[in-house]
Amino acid sequence: MANVVVVGSQWGDEGKGKIVDWLCERADVVVRFQGGHNAGHTLVIEGKVYKLNLLPSGLVRGGKLSVIGNGVVVDPWSMVNEIEKLSEQGVAINPETLLLSENCTLILPFHSKLDAIREDAAQAEKKAGPVIGTTRRGIGPAYEDKVARRAVRVCDLTSRTSIEERVDVALAHHNPLRKGLGFDPINREELIQQLVSVGKKILPFVGASWRILEQAQKENKRILFEGAQGTMLDVDHGTYPFVTSSNTAASQAAAGTGVGARSLGFILGITKAYTTRVGSGPFPTELECQIGKGLAARGHEKGTVTGRDRRCGWFDAVMVRQVMVISGVTGIALTKLDVLDGMEELKICIGYELDGEKLDYFPASSEDQANVTPIYETMAGWSEKTYGSRNWNDLPQAAYNYIRRIEELIGVPVAILSTSPERDDTILVTNPFES
Repeated sequence: MANVVVVGSQWGDEGKGKIVDWLCERADVVVRFQGGHNAGHTLVIEGKVYKLNLLPSGLVRGGKLSVIGNGVVVDPWSMVNEIEKLSEQGVAINPETLLLSENCTLILPFHSKLDAIREDAAQAEKKAGPVIGTTRRGIGPAYEDKVARRAVRVCDLTSRTSIEERVDVALAHHNPLRKGLGFDPINREELIQQLVSVGKKILPFVGASWRILEQAQKENKRILFEGAQGTMLDVDHGTYPFVTSSNTAASQAAAGTGVGARSLGFILGITKAYTTRVGSGPFPTELECQIGKGLAARGHEKGTVTGRDRRCGWFDAVMVRQVMVISGVTGIALTKLDVLDGMEELKICIGYELDGEKLDYFPASSEDQANVTPIYETMAGWSEKTYGSRNWNDLPQAAYNYIRRIEELIGVPVAILSTSPERDDTILVTNPFES
């Protein structure tokens, strides 16, 4: 099986951009399967910097098809803007290189407004609910409408009648909600006209993505399924309610694209050599001290989309091992090992203690997640540099020991090792497309 699914194995920001770009060059088709324009990938190719939020990374490589699968929620205006920006950078984007699934749910202007209203209210009065820390881009409200069967979908843009019918269903819910929150009702005619207008721009890219992917598999093409966020932000398996609004586990690559589950192939879990998190939520191994600040400084830990500082902590093997099981990970890409250079000692979380009981798993309850105490194993650090290493033999013995211990604890081998942000500073152990 020549397909690869890429998922984050922590809380996102694991360094997927570099690894996805490395894999993109070897793929024939690149597919996004969940999330929306809340994702953030920065690619540097031959000195040019490309910033992607919604569009698949394969577009900047050329000579391959990029697909936005049905599991993605799409802001059509953001999509048009991103296409225009990439086109200005010389990226060829046309219906031969980009396919938008006809059954994607649309993010409408009132979704992002609702996102902001809720976030502001939660920050002003924390008793009203947890401050989740969203990107305010309407992702959550759009998924809510999808599940409630009141969404406007891409395929509805083919007919003004369909647009009007679906808008009326949506407004029957959102206008009373806005009134209760003290906001003016949505202008129906203005919204309909906006959708008619933007539809003309995106409809040339629209098609039945599941059929195209089926044909690609028959032709033995290599398909890369590109996930956003991290598995611990999965709406079912993550640190609920401090999660995203979609399923981020590897199995969503099937549901979010229309391919059969047996077609997924190699599951690659992108895993940072320590742990980070943006925004609120439980974080058992967080380091609120100089060590944590040092990791943040050396790792340039700021959220790609939000710009917020990332919280930093020791590697949590318990949490990552759980993700390996949930996503059925075949091998991991271990990133940012070089950030640990120069540290005298390192700690790995190998278990938790909760109310006097030892746990070997990450509990589901948010209260328990917040109250667990990590149990650490201490390992020697290294003074030598791993930065830029491209061969196992170049690694210090202590770094090699650290990697091997992580493999033992999570039960999954390292397939790829990243030793700097540079694309070529990568040690390949197993080629996912050939396994």
